[in-house]
Amino acid sequence: MIIFMQLRVNVTEFCIDFNCMKIPSSLLGFFNEIGAASRFVSRYFQEVVQPRYEVKQFIKQCFLIGYRSLPLIGITGFIMGLVLTMQLRPTLIAYGVVSKLPVMVSLAIVREIGPVISALIFAGKISSSMGAELGSMKVTEQIDAMEVSGTNPFKYLVVTRVLAATLMLPVLSVLSDAIGLYGSYLGVNIRDHTSLSLYFFEVFNTLKFGDVLPAIIKTFFFGFAIGIIGCYKGYNSSKGTEGVGRAANSAVVISSLMVFIIDLITVQITDVLGLN
Repeated sequence: MIIFMQLRVNVTEFCIDFNCMKIPSSLLGFFNEIGAASRFVSRYFQEVVQPRYEVKQFIKQCFLIGYRSLPLIGITGFIMGLVLTMQLRPTLIAYGVVSKLPVMVSLAIVREIGPVISALIFAGKISSSMGAELGSMKVTEQIDAMEVSGTNPFKYLVVTRVLAATLMLPVLSVLSDAIGLYGSYLGVNIRDHTSLSLYFFEVFNTLKFGDVLPAIIKTFFFGFAIGIIGCYKGYNSSKGTEGVGRAANSAVVISSLMVFIIDLITVQITDVLGLN
């Protein structure tokens, strides 16, 4: 009995000491942010399947997010293919395998460089605009006015944007790959003379199902992460115009970081599945 009472006293003292421990404010803020973001993502998946569906707004966002991002991503893809070809050519000449230049460039662009660079450009343009636009609507109480008028602002503003970003980035990534490969073809013809049909025959003869499919699948996750982070930061911004700028800046930074994290995870998964 005495031993039991002593044990109970020790446990009570331990609990009191544990309650007195102070959690660092930065760590506490981090966990609060993770919890709020998890609730935001959970609400998105609930709202996306429930009517009413904002089809008109979704199509408008697809145009704004997809079509208007194409020139920037296309130019980036073209320069990327051209520069990559010009940088690889001297090395391949030194090893006597310059004929493998289309093979190496196509694998690098389709499997890794094209999707990741397109996602980073997409994050810089789209995530920042989402954070700034929704943040300005939040601080000017336009979102509250939509709720008062009977409109569901989350479905109208967030669901349509995230869904459009998720579906448009794979399309932009494929177009960027095609433009990048054409830029690579022009890079080859700066020093050599290769026909377009021969160049792309080498490209398509090299690419396999396991090269293309994982690259396309991961762009869906890139688009979702970019859209949800941009909307989350803007939808929950505060402190006036300063909060809007902070929301746009943090949206770009976190979206870019998430692109690399998702890419790392998908590379590990494809390696385990033997698709590399």
